[in-house]
Amino acid sequence: MDAIRSPSVGELSGRDQAKTRALAERLGSSAQRGIFAEAVEFGDVVLVAVLHSAVADVLSTAGAEDEALRRKVLTDCTNAVVSDRFVLDLPAGTSMPEQLAAQAVGAHVVKAFNTCHESVWRLASPAFDGRPLIVPLCGDDPDAVATVRSLVTDIGCEPAEGGRLERAALLEATTAFLIGLWFGGVDTQAMLPPHKYATGA
Repeated sequence: MDAIRSPSVGELSGRDQAKTRALAERLGSSAQRGIFAEAVEFGDVVLVAVLHSAVADVLSTAGAEDEALRRKVLTDCTNAVVSDRFVLDLPAGTSMPEQLAAQAVGAHVVKAFNTCHESVWRLASPAFDGRPLIVPLCGDDPDAVATVRSLVTDIGCEPAEGGRLERAALLEATTAFLIGLWFGGVDTQAMLPPHKYATGA
């Protein structure tokens, strides 16, 4: 879990303190370490970046049910994917960010950054074949979506409005499908035609 107050300052927290310390050292003096509750208190934007099976426990530890995340922008990049079947490990008709919204009282949840392996976000400016990476966003609060949109552009990517949070389930299912294709060796960039052909040539 990461919390961001400004583009140059962030607080990191994790269940493995040794890994958290190593990451903070790699990021430099602008990164600080703390427990989950401290990270949530510190930041205006909180990024949930843990295994989907750990999300509920991590949020509880951070005080989600006690309104610790009220008015915070809670960004969900998790993927609840069953690794050997590439299907979603979620009840039908729901999504991870909707579960977060139900647990984190008063938080403004936005789904984003879930379509790529974490190594992609370490690139200085994710772009492929000269085109910046597009990052879909789903959320119900316009101000929260605008905040995450600015984070997307700050790292050199292009935000794409994905609609309300209810549409996040579609984004997650698409990602699960793509992950299965990637593991099968398929270059999924070749799956879709250019936009001008989207509604017919």
